[in-house]
Formats: sequence, structure tokens, C-alpha cells
Amino acid sequence: MNPYLPILILMGIGAVLALGGVAASAVIGPKRYNRAKLDAYECGIEPTPNALGGGRLPIKYYLVAMTFIVFDIEVVFLYPWAVDFTTLATFGLVAMFTFLALITVPFVYEWRRGGFDWV
Repeated sequence: MNPYLPILILMGIGAVLALGGVAASAVIGPKRYNRAKLDAYECGIEPTPNALGGGRLPIKYYLVAMTFIVFDIEVVFLYPWAVDFTTLATFGLVAMFTFLALITVPFVYEWRRGGFDWV
């Protein structure tokens, strides 16, 4: 027996369930459409063709995204290191200090750009 056969069967079952769920909701789901339900939802404000300022997003949006990425990556790398700290010994300590030094660069950049001013 091919060792990949159970994986292919499981992928097939998953695909059938996913497509079956979408098809069942299209067939069984309610069909009550009205104008209010089909309108774009913009928090009660009428949608405009262009955003204020020509459609550009403010730098604050990107700074918040970068904050998430920097701290998310930091936690993802720090957690396994903390769990296996004793077996990594000196190499792990040097590698983690190097990583923390490198992760400080975007942290300082974001701090200087005002990414932590939540007002």
C-alpha cells in the first residue's frame, strides 16, 4: 500500500466536506434579499468613491501592523528558546541576544515614528 494513500483520502474527505458545506448553505440558506442587506456597510456613513486624502492610508495603520509583526515574531522565537533553555546552553544564549539586538532595530524605528502614541 502506498504510504501517501491515507493522506490523499483525508484530503479528499476534507475537500468533500468543505465543498459540501458551501453547497448546502447555498441550497438550504434563506433567500430573503433586500436593499439594506445588499448595501455596503460603512459604519452608518454613506460610502464615498475616494477616501479623504486621495485613497492613501495613514502611516499609523502600517505602524500598528508592524507592531503586531515585530512582537508576534519575537514571541514565536522566544517561546521555544525559553522551553529548551538548558540544552541550548551558550549557543542559545548568544543566538537569542543577537536576535533581540536585531529585533530592537524595528522597535526603535517604530518608537521614533510615533507608533506607540495611541492618541
